[in-house]
Amino acid sequence: MVSEKLTQRKENFAKWYEEVVKKARLCDYSNIHGIYVIMPYAYKIWENISKNFDHILKEDGVENAYFPLFVTESQLKREASHFNGFTPEVAWLEEKSGEEKIAIRPTSEAIMYEFFSKWIESYRDLPLKINQWCNIVRWEIKMTHPFIRSREFLWQEGHTAHATAKEAENYALEALNRYKKFVEDYLALEVVSGRKPESEKFPGAETTYTLEIVMPDGKALQLGTSHFLSQNFSKAFGIKFKTKEGNSDFVYQTSWGITIRLIGALISIHGDDRGLVLPPKIAPLQVIIIPTKNEKQLLNFAKEVEKKLEKSIRVKVDDDSLHSFGWKLNHYDLLGVPIKIEIGEKEINEKELTVVKRNDSTKIRIKFEEIEKIPKILEQIQAEMFEKAKAYLKEKIVEVKSYKELEKNLKEGRMCKISWCGSKECEEELSKNFSLRVITDEKPFSEKCICGKEAKSVLYITNSAY
Repeated sequence: MVSEKLTQRKENFAKWYEEVVKKARLCDYSNIHGIYVIMPYAYKIWENISKNFDHILKEDGVENAYFPLFVTESQLKREASHFNGFTPEVAWLEEKSGEEKIAIRPTSEAIMYEFFSKWIESYRDLPLKINQWCNIVRWEIKMTHPFIRSREFLWQEGHTAHATAKEAENYALEALNRYKKFVEDYLALEVVSGRKPESEKFPGAETTYTLEIVMPDGKALQLGTSHFLSQNFSKAFGIKFKTKEGNSDFVYQTSWGITIRLIGALISIHGDDRGLVLPPKIAPLQVIIIPTKNEKQLLNFAKEVEKKLEKSIRVKVDDDSLHSFGWKLNHYDLLGVPIKIEIGEKEINEKELTVVKRNDSTKIRIKFEEIEKIPKILEQIQAEMFEKAKAYLKEKIVEVKSYKELEKNLKEGRMCKISWCGSKECEEELSKNFSLRVITDEKPFSEKCICGKEAKSVLYITNSAY
């Protein structure tokens, strides 16, 4: 039997993360560097994320489609800055004599917009809102990590076309806010949101908006992005429409995406020295019922409890006879199951349940006839996890007013916010040594930027990023 004891998270975050991924059987390592197998338990988490977010998209009128995996070199090159931005990461197929060079999609703008130019003819076809759930290949040259950065990953990418710039830019912001609300409500994660500096924009975008968190090791992790593309791609791909006035114009576009990286964020921010701690809304299993012994009387009572809960909760009884009660407690802690219900002779005799919350190990005794309290306890866990994530992020962020303070706090693993001038020169200087993450519309907390110029916004900075 493999021991499930983990390295302490504070002592060595990277080692702890790798152990959780392996021991909780979230992924396996392929024989190609940076390519991972997503195992069933992790895939169930992704299914719960995608199912719930897909429902939100459809409520907004977004339709799902699927576009080809392959893109030609000429398609990729039609928007020059977009192609140049992805050149190092493009995975090319072996060239065949007489055929155009073909790549595996690093993103789908070049593929999808070829078709948008055929589908859009007039203002009556707008807005067009298309999404696809698919895989992407980016031949990363950076260090790879399961779920956080890999050469192949799963994601959702949405693309819209609009008649006016204002409508498109508003929609890009709506997409960002939709991500923010989803991450808060379902994943119980607090984020910093805003726009990217010019040097960090998505290739081909006019403006890139982003959600960011700080990992326990002080590195930033980008959770989702939304891009206002303006007419940069529509002009390159000839996506024109006839206006209400009878004129011809190019559409204004957005694109936006979240990835399986969200699982990496869940592991990192909520996890503890016993393993995963999963928010109830996306946990594959919300309640595990564990009899203290594999005896008929205990199992029958456990099944009775399961029957009361199964209509509204993802629940099961562990009736495995191969492992001890203690092993099972540790195992389900490792998997991050939000609630354990322990059933022994005392519980049967008193017709009570011992409910153990994974997020804080609190034990609650409830009467069997009060079993309807369980969904409320799950709601409580979800809320408590979000409050803890908010407190964690607040603790990791510090205001600084000088280069000396900036360097000191970044080395200590914090995210720093500075009152910022926004000048190109200052951005170039800062980006030489630091990772510039998010510009927000917060009021500057000092009159001057750390470079001495007048401050106009607030910039968040980390030492590095995944």
